[in-house]
Amino acid sequence: MKKQTNRTGRERLIFALDIGEDFQSALAWVDLLKDHVGMFKVGKEAFTRFGPPIVSEIRARGGKVFLDLKFHDIPNTVAQAAEAAIRLDVSMFNIHALGGREMIDATVKSVRKTVEDLDVPMPKILAVTVLTSLDDTNLKEMGFSYSAGRLAVNLAKIARDSGVSGVVASAHDVVPIREACGEDFIIVTPGVRLDERVTGDDQKRV
Repeated sequence: MKKQTNRTGRERLIFALDIGEDFQSALAWVDLLKDHVGMFKVGKEAFTRFGPPIVSEIRARGGKVFLDLKFHDIPNTVAQAAEAAIRLDVSMFNIHALGGREMIDATVKSVRKTVEDLDVPMPKILAVTVLTSLDDTNLKEMGFSYSAGRLAVNLAKIARDSGVSGVVASAHDVVPIREACGEDFIIVTPGVRLDERVTGDDQKRV
C-alpha cells in the first residue's frame, strides 16, 4: 500500500475538548485552536454536559469533530447511533471493536447507506481496540487469554476486514498494527505522555 505522506502535523493533531467549566469556556478553546489542530474530540464528558449543540458550534466555527462516544451495543443499536452521528456532521466517530464483527459490519453498512442518502462525505470510522487504562493483568482478570498487545492487533484486523477507517490504540501497538493492517490504516493514539508520571492519571499503556 502507498504510504500517506501528504498529511501535515496540524491535521494529525486532535484536541480533547472534555474541559472547561461551561459551554462558552469550551468554545473559547475552539476559537483559540481551530487554526492549529485538525480536529476537536468531543467525548462522553463534553457530550453529556453540553449535548449535540457543542458539535454544532464547533462546526459553525469551521472546526472538525471527532465524536468519541465509543458506541458498544447490539449491532442494530450501534448502527442507528452511527446514523445519528452522521446527521450531526462529524468527521470521525468511534465504536468498540469488542462489540464484534457483526456489530462493526452493521455499522459500516448503515454509514455507507446514510451518507449516500444524505449526499454527504463519508466520515472516518474508528474501532477502539484495548483501552489504555487496561494492561495484561486487567485483561487476565477479565478472562482474556491474549496480552493487551496481541488483543489490540487481533481486533484491529477484524475492524479492518469489516471496512472501518482505522483504530484507536495505544502507541505501544502502532508498529504491529501497522504491519498487520497496512500504511493507509488510521491509528489514533491516546495516552501520549512525557516520561514523568502525572498525578491521578489512570492510563497505564502510555
